[in-house]
Amino acid sequence: MFVSPMLLHSIKEPFDDDSYITELKFDGIRLILSKFNDQIKLFTRHNNEVTSKFPELLDLDIPNGTVLDGEVIVAAPNGAPDFEAIMERFMSKKSDHSIVYCVFDIIFKDGYSIAVKPLSERKNLLYSLELNHPNVFVISGIQGNGLSYFNLIKEKDLEGIVLKRADSPYEINKRSHNWLKVINYEYTEVLITGYTKEDIKFLLSYPDGSPAGFMEFIPREERSRFHSMKQVKSESDEYVFIDPIVCKVKHRFKTKHGKLRIPSFDSWRV
Repeated sequence: MFVSPMLLHSIKEPFDDDSYITELKFDGIRLILSKFNDQIKLFTRHNNEVTSKFPELLDLDIPNGTVLDGEVIVAAPNGAPDFEAIMERFMSKKSDHSIVYCVFDIIFKDGYSIAVKPLSERKNLLYSLELNHPNVFVISGIQGNGLSYFNLIKEKDLEGIVLKRADSPYEINKRSHNWLKVINYEYTEVLITGYTKEDIKFLLSYPDGSPAGFMEFIPREERSRFHSMKQVKSESDEYVFIDPIVCKVKHRFKTKHGKLRIPSFDSWRV
């Protein structure tokens, strides 16, 4: 049984408020796990069934009529989630990366929806399942302390935190202000060296000329400014190449190949 998950609203800065539960934001793949008729099924947030991808989870001892929400990750040697590793595991049956399903919510219990119950109560019901499995970890979170927790994850170079109202219901298929994410962005100065003719992606490179990846996220006003500044050098079937324009982008981290992950426009060099 698939349940479309509750999604996070993004904010720029963390805060302290004891009416919120603070959790680590895991850098992995959102996974809905359900058990009905003695059969466990796994779904991505977009309702793609991926049960065969993670056979380690199919012997999880939970009652029929249970639906769990969480994030499946691969932990790097330092314990931090490794996004490239989980994607490798997801895409290849030959990958031997060990996964951990980090469960942070329960949506159905004993065949009944408990989505209207407050998060704090759902957490207690989740603990009552007494999940004991080598590939499963239950996320409890902490009360408040958003500022100190965010500073800690910045020190550890982790992705970010999530702040959830303790009294919030589970809002199925909704991006809610009751669940807030604060991303630990990195900022890098790069060169825009070209763009696709459909004006969708922008080619990025580092100052030394090495490729930095593609940028898709740029506000309409700044996109218009870019086109007023550009000096076209040449074209191919797919790209327009320009004299480099310097800008700063924000991004999640750099991949093992040195590319920026999900870069988005921050500012022009002034």
